[in-house]
Amino acid sequence: MYDALRASIPSFTVRQVEVIELIAAGCSNDEVGERLGISPRTAKAHSDVLRQKLGVTRRRQIPVAYRALTGDDPLSRSLKSAAADNGG
Repeated sequence: MYDALRASIPSFTVRQVEVIELIAAGCSNDEVGERLGISPRTAKAHSDVLRQKLGVTRRRQIPVAYRALTGDDPLSRSLKSAAADNGG
């Protein structure tokens, strides 16, 4: 039973989690692209895939659905990453 449940939960790449964290922090596709060194169009493609994978229709729902599915808070991770980048 647990194997079937585990198989139904989508997996996420490191890059997808980075995008989720930045969306949770309120970044636009332009800002996501700038921070990750990718084009805004590629950032949008990532968010489109994430919306489909998480079964949501709006970009802002991505972090909420991710947290509900995984129990991991992407905003908390994003804030910790920002603090580490700033020497805190």
